[in-house]
Amino acid sequence: MSSGLGKIRNALNNRIVFFVFLVVVFWLKTYVTYQTKFNLGVSDGMQQALLILNPIPVGLLLFGAALYFRGRKSYWIMMIIDLIQSFWLFANVLYYREFSDFLSLGIIKSSGSVSNNLGLSIMEIIHPSDFLIFFDVVVISLLLIFKIIKIDNRKIKFRTAGMISIAAVALFGINLSLAEKNRPQLLTRTFDNNYIVKYLGINFYAGYNAYQTYKESSTRANASSSDLKSVLNYMKTNRTSPNISYYGKAKGKNVFIFHLESFQQFLINYKVDGKEVTPNINKFYSDSSTLSFDNFFNQVGQGKTSDAETMLENSLFGLPSGSVMTSYGTSNTFQAMPAILSQQGYSTAAMHGDVGSFWNRDNTYKSWGYQYFFNDNYFKEKTNYSVGYGLKDKIFLKQSIQYLEQLPQPFYAKIITVTNHYPYELDKMNQTISKTNTGDQTVDGYVQTAHYLDQAFGEFINYLKKSGLYNNSMIVAYGDHYGISNNHKKAISQLLGKKSVTSYDLAMFQKVPFMIHMPGLKGGVNHTYGGEIDVMPTLLDLLGVKNNDTIQLGNDLLASNRNQTVAFRDGDFVSPTFSKIGSKVYDSTGKELNSLTKEQKQEVTKQQERTDKVLSLSDKIVTGDLLRFYTPANFKKVNKADYSYKYSDAMKKLKEAQKKKKSLIEQNGGKSTTDLFSTDAPELKNESK
Repeated sequence: MSSGLGKIRNALNNRIVFFVFLVVVFWLKTYVTYQTKFNLGVSDGMQQALLILNPIPVGLLLFGAALYFRGRKSYWIMMIIDLIQSFWLFANVLYYREFSDFLSLGIIKSSGSVSNNLGLSIMEIIHPSDFLIFFDVVVISLLLIFKIIKIDNRKIKFRTAGMISIAAVALFGINLSLAEKNRPQLLTRTFDNNYIVKYLGINFYAGYNAYQTYKESSTRANASSSDLKSVLNYMKTNRTSPNISYYGKAKGKNVFIFHLESFQQFLINYKVDGKEVTPNINKFYSDSSTLSFDNFFNQVGQGKTSDAETMLENSLFGLPSGSVMTSYGTSNTFQAMPAILSQQGYSTAAMHGDVGSFWNRDNTYKSWGYQYFFNDNYFKEKTNYSVGYGLKDKIFLKQSIQYLEQLPQPFYAKIITVTNHYPYELDKMNQTISKTNTGDQTVDGYVQTAHYLDQAFGEFINYLKKSGLYNNSMIVAYGDHYGISNNHKKAISQLLGKKSVTSYDLAMFQKVPFMIHMPGLKGGVNHTYGGEIDVMPTLLDLLGVKNNDTIQLGNDLLASNRNQTVAFRDGDFVSPTFSKIGSKVYDSTGKELNSLTKEQKQEVTKQQERTDKVLSLSDKIVTGDLLRFYTPANFKKVNKADYSYKYSDAMKKLKEAQKKKKSLIEQNGGKSTTDLFSTDAPELKNESK
């Protein structure tokens, strides 16, 4: 045994052997991580072979670079490379576990905007086994430090190092050609980072993403007004006509956009131990004056909530990586719904019980034309008032009334809740429903925070009724994105009462509620397929705002001549006829179609082409900042300098604005309506005692 270890030790004293050993360890570590930490959807022998192969070319190239140096420097370059690679792998494991995606430069650049309150989430995400990624770095470093492995000071021939580099490039060429054969147009058409990692590796993805980020920044510099031609041609061909039965029905009404954080469609009428999880939202959903959409999908990418907001108020998609709000929100030209409505005489405000810099909102909202942004600087904070990502919903909504009642009418107010946010933890005094019992800690608390959100929503609706706002408002409520990612298949199947779930089931699981309520509105459940990209044109038509020359990639959900292909950010799509998830095609019943007729192939191709087109046009508009070259009729370009979200400035402006148009508080004879908001929040009850 000891002689065997001695032989291994002696062999490792040779620098070439040490290099090979590091490459093998790096390959093994990466491959094991692929298999145990990610869900890459490997479906055939070729994909499995590529998964085995793809860490090797990059490993040879990176570690091989150290062979051009001699002695101690060569060894420590290899170890530093191993450490950096380990950190990259580790960071992606944590990010993927929550977001089912890989880190990008866009996300890293915007980390300052989204890192607030992430400590609890990270502690929930980390598994002890994750630290094994660093095991080889620690052990090999100690072996070198204590000279168990000795430094080989002999010079490696330049030709030898060069041959290793050439071999790495050749291997990558083979890897790429095999990947292209299995997945045509892998680097030119795919919108999903999982494919890049599965076929070409997580380290290639890092370089490819860096290139894409550079390309995006240079795209804006090189864009011109001529780039708008394809966009305008698409709009001319695909713009829908308003539904005359609904057009202008909400004209002059106040508008509430109630943001239901991480709220999925399956929660509607869902019960735990016989108790409704969301009784208030259920009632709202089924009200005869509520238009509810049961085939409405979240279409977010890496930007999650920020993507939902971007689509909702601009009818533009999020980016393939990163976030529009963080990467482009400050600098780009937008023609967003708040700006359009403010130029139609509306007061526009957003309310959020967390820091204004989260998702770069404090800059983006100015670009979108929000006159007011009531963030954490406007709210009273105490130790037990917040959880996770900001003020608890009940406390946040109660405190919001003091600003809401001062908004000159009509107003457009977006209210962003946060308590139903990962990791779905709630203090015991606010837990009023049992957890589910799937055995998945991430999933089982979800119904408790959703129930809390529902109670807060019910309290807010009661206030609107008591204050009189209910009868003079259009209330829009929507779920921004999934709460339970597709990584929790076992738990999802239990929640849905299934033995297992298919890719189609998981796509349908991406549905979120979308509800439009107004007293007297002809309601009911609408089965049209749509998504967040369609909200803006739908609401503008209901408000009677002329919308025939704007650049919006969605279409009115109430229009009779609308296309019902719903594009996902990764290039997949769903529709009433066919759905394409990954490489699989399903019919309207969810049955996988292993062979398609000629007519079916033509229809699927047509839907895929539309999906690719709308995503690429959106990216073109955003990355090229093309809206700076186009202004719709009767729209004035937003001047961000007109807005200040500083408390003293905003309150002064709000006071002056009330002199021109009546606010709720003035309608109430100058008396505040805050006492009309009733809440059972235990934190406030304990204070009153």
